[in-house]
Amino acid sequence: MTVIETTTETPQMTATDDGDDALLEVEDLTITFSRAGRIVHAVNGLSYRLRAGRMLAIIGESGSGKSVSVRALMGLLPPSAYITGSARLQGTELVGMRESDMRRLRGDDIAMVFQDPARSLNPTMSVGQQISEAVRAHARMSRAQAADRGLELLKLVRLPAPERRFHEYPHQLSGGMRQRVMIAIALASDPKVLIADEATTALDVTTQAQIMELLVDLRERLGTAVIMISHDLGLAACYADDVVVMYAGRVVEQAATEELFRRVRMPYTKALLGAIPQLSTPSHAKLTVIEGNPPDLSALPSGCPFRPRCPRADDACGEAPALVEHEPGHAYACWHPHTDDEGGERA
Repeated sequence: MTVIETTTETPQMTATDDGDDALLEVEDLTITFSRAGRIVHAVNGLSYRLRAGRMLAIIGESGSGKSVSVRALMGLLPPSAYITGSARLQGTELVGMRESDMRRLRGDDIAMVFQDPARSLNPTMSVGQQISEAVRAHARMSRAQAADRGLELLKLVRLPAPERRFHEYPHQLSGGMRQRVMIAIALASDPKVLIADEATTALDVTTQAQIMELLVDLRERLGTAVIMISHDLGLAACYADDVVVMYAGRVVEQAATEELFRRVRMPYTKALLGAIPQLSTPSHAKLTVIEGNPPDLSALPSGCPFRPRCPRADDACGEAPALVEHEPGHAYACWHPHTDDEGGERA
């Protein structure tokens, strides 16, 4: 059984903090796992607030804790997870919620689109059957009514030839089409919060842009709050309203998107930006990478976790910096942040 503990500790700064109208409030969320006698510190003190109709991007390399943090909101972590902190959806506490209550909430109020639709969809059922099943799981209606609603959802997510696709099977659809079906299933009961967990990673650039435009359109038309989990800061820059950058389970920088990209402060964020391919990059040139590897979350180094990979590190980094709002609406955890004078802004 998953062990849960709640706390009322107030973080120093939260993203999308716009008063009492927040739809989702996450405060000091901490998640650890016990594996083979080791304690894995997956998430350490994550906090943010999200309003309806906003898109929050949680960015970081694999193993940074971003996916684990949203799975905790959905009650999808294994029994080995130990969770503290608070996550309130319209005032309802999600941390510590009984599975029977979470099952009713999951899909109705908060839903997730997973990374690989080919693995998430049932290959033995038609697209229409799977959407209709999702609709009937959250609303009392006949099979005919559920089918009508399913077709309506396929049109909502702009699936080409929805009447024909409704009767086809997942293997007959392209990757982008399957992802649209997954989004349609997630929208079956009009959730207030939609989580897209690396939903565009396996898609080509054109399809990726189409899926992101679809999420933006749904956010604007339905007022759905969206949490986008990704390793791609470029996507965050184009589509998100607010950005949280995570490294080794910790938030290292967070701000409104425009502010963060105007004044990048944290060296890790700067390194992620530098790793984005540019049109000006010569053909066959090696892609820029961040040297080194993320730390073992069961044996975190002392001080700043990015210290072993940071070109600006010195003795002061032997002490872990706190996440502090150094500038209005802009928090970062770094002893040696970039400044505007030295190129804190992206070219």
